[in-house]
This record gives sequence, structure tokens and C-alpha cells, in this order.
Amino acid sequence: MANYVFETALGFSAVALRGETVLAISFGHSTERAAVRALKSRTGIQLAGEITSEYTHNDLIGRLQRFAAGESSDFDDISIDLSGRTLFQRKVLQACRAIPWGSIRTYGELAQDAGYPGAARAVGSVMSKNRIPLIIPCHRVLAACG
Repeated sequence: MANYVFETALGFSAVALRGETVLAISFGHSTERAAVRALKSRTGIQLAGEITSEYTHNDLIGRLQRFAAGESSDFDDISIDLSGRTLFQRKVLQACRAIPWGSIRTYGELAQDAGYPGAARAVGSVMSKNRIPLIIPCHRVLAACG
């Protein structure tokens, strides 16, 4: 497992990887330490190894930095870990990941997209536990009232 901390236009971020697969991301923190602490506590991921700012992992971190600066980007080619999730959770997260840049969905629409019409509240619960924000763009999902 590799763990990285880096600065973006949204503050300090941290990412946990297993090989080329993203396990979790934490972003928007005022310090490196806060980003690392959030990655450990909020994601529930047991981190192995040290966290470093010395990174050589493909271009993921650069892409996240450009995205945080407002550059249009998609992360469709990035491998993510959805293990430990139920079928419902995986379908919701995959449907959310498919929301294109510049688009939004309501929780109800996302429930429909995932194949579970009427499950808006359950979709909201899945979004609140998203361990891979930005790559799974939960920020594009809103309540029906906006």
C-alpha cells in the first residue's frame, strides 16, 4: 500500500493506494497532518506503510491537483476499490461515477440511474460514506430542493 499527501487549490489532500487502485481520498484540509488524520479516521481504511509527499504514482496526483484548480477532468480510467460494499452501494457509486463534468443529479435521479427508483434516502447514505470523493463525484448529487 502507498499513501501520499499533497497540496491542491482545495487545501491538503491525501490518497491511499494499493498498487494502481485508489482505496480512499481525503481533501480540503488546512495541513498535511489534518489530511492524513482524515484519511485514517473518516475512511475507515487501515493504512499500511508511511505517508509521504514524495510520489511517483502515474499522473493521478497531478490530475487531482488540476481538478481541484477547476480544470475539467474525468477519472474513468482510474481503478477504484469498492470491495466490502453491498451490491446496492456498488451500483450507486458506479452510477455516481458516471455523472459527467458539469452535470448534477438529485438523490432520486441517482437512485433511478442505479436501478433503485424510490431509494433516494438510501442513496444519500451511500454518498455520505463515499471514501473516494472527486473520483466518485458525490459533490454532483443534490437534494431535490437543490
